[in-house]
Amino acid sequence: MAVTLTGRRRRVRPVWWVLLATVLVVGALAGLWFGFPLQHVTVWGNRQLSTARVMQLAGLTAPFGTRGGWLYYGAWRAAALRNDPWVSHVSITRARPGRVGVQITERHPVVRWQQPDGHVVSLADDGTVLPGATPTGPLLVGWGPERLEAARQAARALTRYGVQTVAYTPTGITVKTAAGTLWSGDMAALLKYAGSISMFPGKRINIYPWGVSVQQ
Repeated sequence: MAVTLTGRRRRVRPVWWVLLATVLVVGALAGLWFGFPLQHVTVWGNRQLSTARVMQLAGLTAPFGTRGGWLYYGAWRAAALRNDPWVSHVSITRARPGRVGVQITERHPVVRWQQPDGHVVSLADDGTVLPGATPTGPLLVGWGPERLEAARQAARALTRYGVQTVAYTPTGITVKTAAGTLWSGDMAALLKYAGSISMFPGKRINIYPWGVSVQQ
């Protein structure tokens, strides 16, 4: 009987240790939650998005006390901010107890794109549609199989010639610039011989893989 009782005690004792450890851990976490509250947020790098909007998307809208302690705020909380089309990069820092810094890098409109339905939207350099952006840059327009990426590439590569429009069709890409007009059915050839536009200002230049032809 004595052996049996001792065995029971040995089985029960670890349970109390586990319960005590759990209480201590919960108490410590609660202390960190309320002992290090999030009190101040600094936002910088934003121009298009307001500071209030950045804080909302980052899950940092006051009152901070309802959002958890300073130690519990991590970059994962800013997922909605990262997914905003205007935001290219987000950096979250916990500078010191109670303070969080949010630095963002925004995208900028570089071209306009006339969608198949006729609606014109602004695109960033990576092709992201930027809602509400001020229209700027050359106009990309076309029909047939979508060649938007090629049109963006052409507009970017020929920026120094003052690109006005880039039109794509099933047969090729036409680039109208301040110096003249280029057409090519081959993207590699277009980029290779685009410099010829400076040799024939005001002309229409058709570019082929084997050379160029100049029209009035």
